Amino acid sequence: MRRGYIFDLDGTIYLDDDFIPGVPEAIQSLKTRGDKVVFLTNKSIARRKDYVTKLNGMGIEVELNEVINSNYITALYLKNDMVPGDAAYVIGEEPLVDELLEAGIELVEDATGATHVVVGWDRQFTYEKLNHAFQAWRNGAEIIATNPDRTCPIQGGEIPDCGAMIGALEGATGEPVKQITGKPSSLMSEYVLSNVLKMEADQCYMVGDRLETDIRMANEAGIHSVLVMTGITTDAMLETATDRPSFVLESVRDIASL
Repeated sequence: MRRGYIFDLDGTIYLDDDFIPGVPEAIQSLKTRGDKVVFLTNKSIARRKDYVTKLNGMGIEVELNEVINSNYITALYLKNDMVPGDAAYVIGEEPLVDELLEAGIELVEDATGATHVVVGWDRQFTYEKLNHAFQAWRNGAEIIATNPDRTCPIQGGEIPDCGAMIGALEGATGEPVKQITGKPSSLMSEYVLSNVLKMEADQCYMVGDRLETDIRMANEAGIHSVLVMTGITTDAMLETATDRPSFVLESVRDIASL
């Protein structure tokens, strides 16, 4: 039976600019036997085409329609949620801004005119940006976040991710953001199943390194969840986890064993 495989990227396929040993060969083996493969990332600081270039450079053949990131899902969400006259203030880096502009989303630099605040990972995050977003919220703007990841795995450790920006805003407003568009949101799982893989959930496997995003999204969508131990999750975290994976592998290189 043909299967669909949804792979996270950071901590699952690679760490920084180094692919995890055996991964390119494992991905190719799935494609050779006729399975469908898609890559799904919460990371908002790169464009989809950047991921295509990076993966191809690592020996993993991929096309643009096989890579979905949280920026793309955020743009789709806003297109459905916004009406003429609405505009968004963005905390985030150029790739997020580019994705929103390409989708025709109206953006403003003056947050007082914003009906929506879009929060992504921003490595130039400042108190000024926080205040602009807070004032927009006070004026009635809805806060949308690309992803809830507290950290991003890198060689030798982790660095703060979008969750840090969300934490600052929620600390100021005293309430959760209205919508998170990336994993574990059903917005992502439904789009990938219906528009990319075009397969039923029980035919698919979500492979990732993070319990509260990759595994939770899969479990809630009815997708088989596969945790790999090459990224964020440790044995101790797995022992006490409430988001339990269907399978645990040391690495994607072992994916054929399923």
